[in-house]
Amino acid sequence: MKRLTTKLHRIFQNAWYSFLLFFTYCMLFLLTFIPGIVSSQATGLWRAIGDIDGDEKAIIEIFEKDNKLFGKVIKLTPASKHTVCDQCSGDLKDKPITGMIIMQDLVITSTGGEKGRILDPGSGRMYNCFIELLSPDKLKLRAYFGIPSIGRTQYWYRVSS
Repeated sequence: MKRLTTKLHRIFQNAWYSFLLFFTYCMLFLLTFIPGIVSSQATGLWRAIGDIDGDEKAIIEIFEKDNKLFGKVIKLTPASKHTVCDQCSGDLKDKPITGMIIMQDLVITSTGGEKGRILDPGSGRMYNCFIELLSPDKLKLRAYFGIPSIGRTQYWYRVSS
C-alpha cells in the first residue's frame, strides 16, 4: 500500500510540474505577442473629438513603425479652425495640417501606448502623451506637461469601415 501511495504521489507531482511548465510557456508566449496584438487594435482610423467643444476635429490614422505608434492627420473636418500650422515652429511652420504626423514615438504597452509626444496644431505646442484603449472602438488620449495629472484628455472613436 505504501509503495502504491508513493507511486501515486510521484505521478501527481510530475503532473503538477508538467502543468507549471506548460503554464510558464503559455505566459511567455502571450507576453511576447501581446504588444503586437494591442498595437494592431490601436492602429487604424480614429475620429478626434475636441475636449472643449465636443466637435469632431479630424480623422487620425494611428500606425506602427519601428515598434512604436504614430498618428497622422488624414482629414480635417469643417469644425477645425486651423488648416495650416501657423503657430508651429521649425519645419512645421505654415505647413498643412492634413498629412502631418502629430503623434509620435509612443512605446507600445498592453493597453495602448505611452511616453509619446503629440503636437497641438492650434497652439503649435508639443505635449507628452499616452493612449489607452477603453474598448475596441474607443481610445483615451491624455496630453500633459511633466506629469499626467496636469493635462487634458480627449476620447477618440474608431472610424467604422
